Amino acid sequence: MRAYERLLKYVQINTESSPETGSTPSTPCQWDLANLLVDELKELGLENPSVNGHCIVTAWLPATPGCENAPALGLLAHMDTAPAFSGKDVRPILHENYDGGDIVLPRQDRVIRVADFPWLSRLRGKTLITADGSTLLGADDKAGIAEIMTLCERLIAENIPHGRLCVAFTPDEEIGEGPDHFDVRAFGAKYAYTVDGSAPGVIAYENFNAASAVVDITGVSVHPGGAKGIMENALLIAQEFNALLPPQAIPAKTEGYQGFFHLDALNGTAAACRMEYIIRDHDKGEFTVKKGLLKRAAAQLQAAHPTAKIELTLTDSYFNMKEQLTGCMHLVDNANQAARLAGLTPAAEAIRGGTDGARLSYMGLPCPNLGTGGYNFHGPLELCCVEEMDQVVDILLHIVRLYAE
Repeated sequence: MRAYERLLKYVQINTESSPETGSTPSTPCQWDLANLLVDELKELGLENPSVNGHCIVTAWLPATPGCENAPALGLLAHMDTAPAFSGKDVRPILHENYDGGDIVLPRQDRVIRVADFPWLSRLRGKTLITADGSTLLGADDKAGIAEIMTLCERLIAENIPHGRLCVAFTPDEEIGEGPDHFDVRAFGAKYAYTVDGSAPGVIAYENFNAASAVVDITGVSVHPGGAKGIMENALLIAQEFNALLPPQAIPAKTEGYQGFFHLDALNGTAAACRMEYIIRDHDKGEFTVKKGLLKRAAAQLQAAHPTAKIELTLTDSYFNMKEQLTGCMHLVDNANQAARLAGLTPAAEAIRGGTDGARLSYMGLPCPNLGTGGYNFHGPLELCCVEEMDQVVDILLHIVRLYAE
């Protein structure tokens, strides 16, 4: 079975996670895919396929004779889809022999435009998969799951030499909780890759340092008719707070290694409101500076509005995995070599986000990220390329062979 055939099945299972529930998995629907994957891993013949109480699927493929001394290699992908856009009732569509032009989706007047995504031209003649415009597709990261499953099938069916392979599929990556209950020691891999990126042949071993910031503002609420000198409008204080941050340091005006502040939510009334930010920067020093700026802004506004109450809560989320990979850059070298063996030009990419691998690297499992052949994640314009998924499987095969040697 080709990887895309598995993807078409997986995306029809809703696995949308939620940051609101406080449970693991954050949504019960993720169990549906987890249980299906356990059954498929059993059918393939992997060792001890199971899903634990936190909805983490694991299985192992023992080393072939003569490769027992090769380092145990982990491959991971996540089951959940982003709560940013609906992942329920996904209807995948195959666009065969793509003509290189705009892709019109049948629902909600959505169009994937070449003017917005000029890289589409290089996919001309290939087969693309999209949703119908009313949901995201879910290639992030069900494409990665499909590719790992297809790799396992090929390793077994073609009797390809390999060391011990450790496979895991996690819940709740999209809300930053994928590794919360991951047992690195029990998993048993010495090194690993997440398969959770975009173009095949791209390896990411740098990512943002990340934190969240919550600003709770309690104003002074009185009748507007007699408010002079008394009222403190929480919403107006929130505007002042945001105005103290650099206006160019937002996602819409940054790229590459440039960090940002992202105001993700603002809720409340004149009496009280809450602002929710995410803070990102590849550079650890600049990341610290950004957090310091938020602290100074909160202190400055508290001094300016002494009868109001301004509370800032900062929470680190994950850090740049590059710091943990300096001693095992063979992970990058082998991935680059595998891309070349698959007929591709390898490339490095700094992730403007994070993966399970970023946290796992700090938990003792060095874990850079590989592409999947999926693009435009987290929204209705998401797509995946059938032929590129095949290339990813080839890359994974070459990586396994290189470590077996």
